[in-house]
Amino acid sequence: MKVAAFNCSPHKDGNTARMLRAVLDVLESEGIETEFIQVGGRLLQGCTACGTCKRDKNLRCSLPDDGMNEFAEKMTSADGVIIGSPTFYSDLTTEAKALIDRIGYMNGGAGNRLWRKVGASVSPARRAGSTHTLDSINHFFMINEMVVVSSSYWNMSLARLPGDFEKDEEGMRTMHNLGKNMAWVLKKLGN
Repeated sequence: MKVAAFNCSPHKDGNTARMLRAVLDVLESEGIETEFIQVGGRLLQGCTACGTCKRDKNLRCSLPDDGMNEFAEKMTSADGVIIGSPTFYSDLTTEAKALIDRIGYMNGGAGNRLWRKVGASVSPARRAGSTHTLDSINHFFMINEMVVVSSSYWNMSLARLPGDFEKDEEGMRTMHNLGKNMAWVLKKLGN
């Protein structure tokens, strides 16, 4: 079993990355292979709705290579997917939006290769707004007929500055429980 985690924050070692790594650590302790993928900080174009991916049915985007085809392959070949995005103005980052829009269209055209995979979202926020960020990511999972995993609270942390996540005891506990729940679901589904 393998879980791919996509960090859609422009900060490679910020709170989103730390939250994702906390979940991955638990998954690894449960014997599940993991991969951390840095998405944020790249110039990713949004979907242009050209329809090429739907017509060609090959899980390939026709836009100039910006890494999205590689992300799509990693996401669809994993058994579980975690997408993390910080909350910017009560919403996800532009990189996260490009990721879910473009892979969503590519995946739909390719016969829904995400069907019944396990998905989880995580998001740090300065003080509020992360439920909308989580909701946007979870909609991507649900539209693609994935099994969405939760924790003991919203999959969030109150964290603004680097290292704030580690000061949020409830946020850390939530990520730990998310990792445990995701491992349990993956094992029950036999992915």
